[in-house]
Amino acid sequence: MPPLPRLLASVLLTAMLAGCGGLSPMYAGGGNGTVARALSGVEVPSIQGQSGWLVRNALVDRLGAGGGKDGARYRLDVRLDERLQGLGILSDDTVTRERRTLRARFQLVDLASGDVVLDATAGADAGLDVVSSEYAVIAAEQTALENLSREVADQIVTRVAVKLRKPQ
Repeated sequence: MPPLPRLLASVLLTAMLAGCGGLSPMYAGGGNGTVARALSGVEVPSIQGQSGWLVRNALVDRLGAGGGKDGARYRLDVRLDERLQGLGILSDDTVTRERRTLRARFQLVDLASGDVVLDATAGADAGLDVVSSEYAVIAAEQTALENLSREVADQIVTRVAVKLRKPQ
């Protein structure tokens, strides 16, 4: 790269980085930071079904809440919609591919006022090959559900953390 364009590129990059002065890490302060303390004050009630159990456990792990009501300031209500759909159907009606979908609608409720602070959705999906071994297909479906549950929980925690980071 010739010297003038290189100099111009470095000046532009420096100017762009200077504009990021208002940014700060979300989890600044580690476990004692504002966001971590706020997340630990979120209670997660039980969620129906196997996918609900998986999502709730992932949420409790990520929130650091322990799932109890001790010191809870918020309640996170989650409703799940789970689907397993056959795709890739052959002429003899044999399914060769499946799509597993997990969607969540969640509400963050302030326990003191009863107000809904956040009302949002999260979702993920995965494709699965259907093979001749029924055991392998069942194992793949279960693994996909576990992965989707963690992914949905991550999305939920991120949205909640962003909301709790902002002053109310």
